[in-house]
Amino acid sequence: MTTATSVELTKKAADPITLTAAAVAKVAELIAAEGTDEVLALRVAVKPGGCSGFNYDMFFDTEFAEDDVLREFDAVKVVVDPQSADLLNGSTLDFADGLQGAGFHITNPNATRTCGCGNSFS
Repeated sequence: MTTATSVELTKKAADPITLTAAAVAKVAELIAAEGTDEVLALRVAVKPGGCSGFNYDMFFDTEFAEDDVLREFDAVKVVVDPQSADLLNGSTLDFADGLQGAGFHITNPNATRTCGCGNSFS
C-alpha cells in the first residue's frame, strides 16, 4: 500500500460507482469534520457476509493500491478495489435525510437479491 500523497492513481475505464449531489455534499461535510491534513478518500468496498452473501463497506482511507479505481466527484475522491469494482459496476451512492432517518444508500444494478436491512446483497 502507498499513501495518497506519494502516488497518483490511474483513472481506469470502469465506473464502479457514481455519487449523487446529495452524497457528494454529505461526504465532503464528513471529510471536513475529520479535520485532518491528510488526503482522505471514501473507500467503497464489497465484503463477503450478510444474509444475502455480500455486504457494502464504506470508510475514509488514506492508503491506495496501484490497481484501485479512483473517481473524483467535485472535491470528493472515491476509491474502489478491483474485486469490489466488478460487483459494484454501474452502482449509485445516494444520501437521504428524511423523516425516517438519514443515511447512505447504494443502488446496485448487479444485485439479484437484497435483504431487508439494505446492506446485504447477492
